[in-house]
Amino acid sequence: MLYEWYEFQKQALAQASALAKVGSSLWQNPLNPMAYTNAGNMVAAALDVFAHSTQPYGKPKFGLHETVIDGRPVMVHEEIVLRLPFGQLKRFRRDTDRQDPKVLVVAPMSGHFATLLRGTVAEMLPDHDVTITDWRDAKCVPLSDGRFDLDDYIDYVIRFLEEIGEGAHVIAVCQPSVPVFAAVALMSEGGHPATPRSLTMMGGPIDTRQNPTAVNDLAVNRPLAWFEQNVIATVPAHHPGAGRRVYPGFLQLAGFMSMNLGDHLMSHWEMFNHLVDGDGESAEAKKKFYEEYRAVADMTAEFYLQTVEAVFQDHLLPKGELHYRGERLVDPAKIKKTALLAVEGERDDISGLGQTKAALTLATGLAKARKKYFMAEGVGHYGIFNGRTWRDRIAPVVKDWIARHNG
Repeated sequence: MLYEWYEFQKQALAQASALAKVGSSLWQNPLNPMAYTNAGNMVAAALDVFAHSTQPYGKPKFGLHETVIDGRPVMVHEEIVLRLPFGQLKRFRRDTDRQDPKVLVVAPMSGHFATLLRGTVAEMLPDHDVTITDWRDAKCVPLSDGRFDLDDYIDYVIRFLEEIGEGAHVIAVCQPSVPVFAAVALMSEGGHPATPRSLTMMGGPIDTRQNPTAVNDLAVNRPLAWFEQNVIATVPAHHPGAGRRVYPGFLQLAGFMSMNLGDHLMSHWEMFNHLVDGDGESAEAKKKFYEEYRAVADMTAEFYLQTVEAVFQDHLLPKGELHYRGERLVDPAKIKKTALLAVEGERDDISGLGQTKAALTLATGLAKARKKYFMAEGVGHYGIFNGRTWRDRIAPVVKDWIARHNG
């Protein structure tokens, strides 16, 4: 009943949001004398914030239609180069003949859509041929398409790299650091021709025993059965994936919001004040962030539960006990050529300091010159891959690392 109750509540709030929008417009109407008073502005702003915070959001668009190369605007076209049941490989093709390094951005399958990395892609576009993993909302995948777990994630990464071809570079943001690191280890061991030249891991839970966060504590303080009983739901009948067991995106969003509830409340209070003061530009910036942040997707139950158990509870990868398909040991020591860059944020409350850096220690077969660690001072989790800090301080490090190891 969890999913059904959520959808009932969502429909009710959607109606309330629509009414609030109408009310806000009426209070701002030039024909309304109250529109010229402080009280009118406050009521209109309050209704606007309520309408925005209760409005349902679907999958956002990347909207990256142009970039700048050598000081000149260049058109960008989104194209799907490979479709698989649980995700597609999306390329941002630029109208240029330049042969820039090929970069695969692996987005997290963790409640949000790949568009959360819009800023990551936009910053890489001028100097790179960028593709991204565009994961599907699990409630939209029919049961006939089978299951999707951690091993399948590894398979998808390998398949995507095969599609891109030799000489690619990979950027794994947050959660996919583990399956991508595993995929690179497996490809390296087998001498796969599509093994990437470099792998950048950003805020990833490689070893969650290092500086555990609230997210890590939640995972280890409850048995796996608790998660299966309390956060797994069945997709209702009116969705394409009816009957599929999933970890709903709305539950993950609620968890993230509650972790930093004070910050989110303050952000909405600032949005309200911007609207009252007539600062529509500042208010719009916050609105755009939350429109993206509140657009959520479900993930399959088997992927979520296997990740909780293998990554957060049993720490199989750093302990040298992670097996692919239950048979083949994932051995980071087999990585001999792929250059590794670990990026962490000093104030990351999702993946603590040292969790991503652990990958460099595990890759014992890789020369020191092919390993690099960068810690962004004063930066939280989201700031690692989006915003000014990403553009000004982190992206230059990533770009330089790719250039140095582009063969």
